[in-house]
Amino acid sequence: MVFAALSDPTRRSIVRRLADGEATVLELAEPFPISLPAVSRHLKVLEEAGLISRRRDGQRRPCELRPEPLIEIAAWAEHTRAAWEQRLDRLDAHLQRASEPIRLPSSPSSPSTLETT
Repeated sequence: MVFAALSDPTRRSIVRRLADGEATVLELAEPFPISLPAVSRHLKVLEEAGLISRRRDGQRRPCELRPEPLIEIAAWAEHTRAAWEQRLDRLDAHLQRASEPIRLPSSPSSPSTLETT
């Protein structure tokens, strides 16, 4: 659900903005050419994904980033990156071995290289 919530560029921008600190819906809506109800729908998606929280503060409803899901994604991505790095290192080593010329063992009765006359 987190990846789905972050798939939208507007929601990613909102998350980036909230990384700087809490903000109200009006503050979050300011840079976007969309209506307040549309921004509220984006915030609802982010809230349902656990990426933000909203609270009442008198007349204000500030939103704040909840970093836990992003920390989990970062840990998963690092684990996945490390696993792929190991696999690609093994593939590289295999390809290096495979590209080396094949050397036939030489014996006194047979030449080690073939010659044509």
